[in-house]
Amino acid sequence: MDNRARGRGAGINTNNKFRKQEIEYTEEDWQQWEEPETNVKTLYIEEISKTILSTSDSPDVRNFNSINPYRGCEHGCIYCYARNSHEYWGFSAGLDFETKIVVKKNAPQLLEKLLNTKKWEPQTIFFSGNTDCYQPAEKKYQLTRQMLEICLKYRNPISILTKNALILRDIDLLEKLAKLNLVHGAISITSLNENLRGKLEPRTVTGKRRLQVIKTLHEAGVQMGVMTAPIIPGLNDHEIPAIIQAASEVGAVWAGYTVVRLNGAIAELFAEWINYHFPDKASKVLNQIKECHGGQVNDSRFGLRMSGEGKYAEHIRQLHALACRKYFGNQELTTLDTSQFIKGGQTKLF
Repeated sequence: MDNRARGRGAGINTNNKFRKQEIEYTEEDWQQWEEPETNVKTLYIEEISKTILSTSDSPDVRNFNSINPYRGCEHGCIYCYARNSHEYWGFSAGLDFETKIVVKKNAPQLLEKLLNTKKWEPQTIFFSGNTDCYQPAEKKYQLTRQMLEICLKYRNPISILTKNALILRDIDLLEKLAKLNLVHGAISITSLNENLRGKLEPRTVTGKRRLQVIKTLHEAGVQMGVMTAPIIPGLNDHEIPAIIQAASEVGAVWAGYTVVRLNGAIAELFAEWINYHFPDKASKVLNQIKECHGGQVNDSRFGLRMSGEGKYAEHIRQLHALACRKYFGNQELTTLDTSQFIKGGQTKLF
């Protein structure tokens, strides 16, 4: 009997390295209980947060100020680096990450308070630096929409990355921000192969739908890009040119990528996942990932962790660069405008 949770990326809950104690059950214990539930429900855990802005000064992403209104992500992408952060809150990086979503209910209020502080200097705020701000929880809580309204009110520029068509719900606000040169957008497309996409990212929209999202936002005036990330050797690296071409044809003007790295619990989760879904490819894919990261599946080295090293990583870099030159030419993003920022919001206009 297949006891994997239906519609989820992870097949297991990995151990949390921060827990000091773990309970080991005997075979006799397990025989007393029913088979594990396969239709796992999502639990929303509401919290009142103290802060909302995360700032990174790492050499890979300097001056990166991001907002994540949700911890955990129901999209269930098996490769997601954010899985490890779920362990800080006492959960597993596996199924817990997809089914126990922490909702920062006061995120909009914290953002408005931040923009009103004397120390705040107008700068681009990135939505979805860790988890997707347009994951299914957003349909209920509308925290992202409320924060877009605040950024429009204060004229503070933003950049949004998502893989969910729910972003189109807020096209009215995004169009207004675009007219003021206050927004960039990017859609993550890992694969246009539906069989692969459905296994990699089980609760996301199709690649075709994501291309339609790029087109719609582009037509609304939003400058759009595509993130072909992560690139997984032996699974989706051959799709790089096709994804970039398709994105360029619907209005994207740039593309970015990262090479997959399996840090922390993600190594165990990904190994279980690929051996289950693609047993004939598992060994080859894992070995090629190692080839990109100095013989390991994980990589925390600044400057190398996101792009990898070695012949295979160089092949990916060149393939991506060639496709960008071919399909984007000299197009590039304009710099977002910080000069319009209104301290105190629009009330200062009256």
